[in-house]
Amino acid sequence: MPETRTPFIGVVSDTHGYYDEQLDDLLAGAVRIIHAGDIGTLDVLSRLRAIAPVTAVLGNTDLPFWEDDLPWEAEVEELGFRILLCHIGKSLMGRHDPVAEGYDLVVSGHSHMAAVDWREQTLFLNPGAAGKARFGGPRTLALVTVGPDGRPVSAQPVCPSLNSRTTRHVAAE
Repeated sequence: MPETRTPFIGVVSDTHGYYDEQLDDLLAGAVRIIHAGDIGTLDVLSRLRAIAPVTAVLGNTDLPFWEDDLPWEAEVEELGFRILLCHIGKSLMGRHDPVAEGYDLVVSGHSHMAAVDWREQTLFLNPGAAGKARFGGPRTLALVTVGPDGRPVSAQPVCPSLNSRTTRHVAAE
């Protein structure tokens, strides 16, 4: 009997032109993949699009290459979640109040450090960096699923080529 996976959104950032083959398995079955910028090459987006529909935004290192092709920020709805996406979270907060605007999930990258922060009913998520390891941190991505209460739940699997194959669950309280 084939394995059934809970529907999920794959969230990556800061690939900087590096595509790890293991992303194929980690993201297989995703209903959507979100890339929070610093993509690096169009090949990365092509590989992700072969897995699932992709919503991507520009990162600071993507300029001026795709300024006409990708937005600075994007909004998408998936799995019943209203999602706001931008590469640099601080700049996004200067233009939006995601909690007051009713977003369920806010995704940003840039720092290369995975982070999960709840602000009222809104989950703020940085998936970390899925590209080559930099700044001494592990390479990470996030998988977002629907929790029993209908709110987003996040777990960051660490890319096993540099780290253990275990999944670190970050409490979503």
